[in-house]
Amino acid sequence: MSLKKQYLKTKTVCKVTFTVPSAVAGVAKQVNLVGEFNNWDTQSLPMKKLKNGDFSVSLELERLKEYQFKYLIDGKEWQNDLEADKFAQNEFQGENSVVVV
Repeated sequence: MSLKKQYLKTKTVCKVTFTVPSAVAGVAKQVNLVGEFNNWDTQSLPMKKLKNGDFSVSLELERLKEYQFKYLIDGKEWQNDLEADKFAQNEFQGENSVVVV
């Protein structure tokens, strides 16, 4: 998994590309990005499946903020991003990934 950040000089946002590699996604049909930036909506940010089997989506996020997130695979399996900037405890006795922009 990976996070790629591209800071835009003329904007107060950062373009962040979230990627789930095929090795993690396996035979998944759908992966959704779920987090504070979309009010934890499990349907609003479907990731695009690439030819190599990876799933990816890009968002423009406001700078100088932190956002908790997770990946939802096929509507049932939650995954953290092992390359997240840090992790935060959640209310379900687990952790969420955190991206810092």
